[in-house]
Amino acid sequence: MDGNSRHPLAAPVVNAVVLRVTERLETLLWRRPEGTWSLPGGFVREGESLDEATRRHLASKVGVTVVGHLEQLDTHASAGTHPELWLLDIGYLALIAPRAVGELPPDTAWHPVAELPPIAFGHEGAVHRAHDRLRGKLSYSNAAFALAPERFTLRELAALYEAVLGYAVSPTNLGRVLGRDGILAPTGATRAPAGSAGGRPAAEFAFTSAELVVSRPLAAFRPPARAAATGPAPAPSG
Repeated sequence: MDGNSRHPLAAPVVNAVVLRVTERLETLLWRRPEGTWSLPGGFVREGESLDEATRRHLASKVGVTVVGHLEQLDTHASAGTHPELWLLDIGYLALIAPRAVGELPPDTAWHPVAELPPIAFGHEGAVHRAHDRLRGKLSYSNAAFALAPERFTLRELAALYEAVLGYAVSPTNLGRVLGRDGILAPTGATRAPAGSAGGRPAAEFAFTSAELVVSRPLAAFRPPARAAATGPAPAPSG
């Protein structure tokens, strides 16, 4: 090795894929000074944990102070995105409810995951990996608690699942599976029918825990061809 070569210093950087569901699955991006879109994130301070750094950047870059669920997504090393530093890029998945974020900073905007703009540092792939992670978590956990309002109808919850999964989910079967797993329960309240056509009041439900609970470790959603009216697959036996 050339004796004059210089090893770059290693520096940890956190970047968060923030996901929410309105009528579609969206991610939160901020516009860098040079005009490109970016995941919220930045360098980790000395003595700061990775989670602490991620929450700090979410608050300062995009105004997110309430996160329903936060977890590490993956880690990549890069020596080509900074002139002097070898960056250790730690990706995070952050799930938030639609009403958890108020007015956004002027350089911040929500973007449909299905229609992403070019994202700096090649982080479009991180958004898709986060989407895949969330798809999987809906199969075996109560992860939707972090995306849903405090109370909801089964039809509203099914619409949330559909926005993430990309295909129809039966509200009745979804409620049956999640209720059987003990992660969903009726509140005792009902919702008046919408519009003037009348109809039966819809029961309101809530998640039984505001922390991630793994309910069926080996479960998986059926592929779209079989899932149109079935919801989650039953947990494998044995």
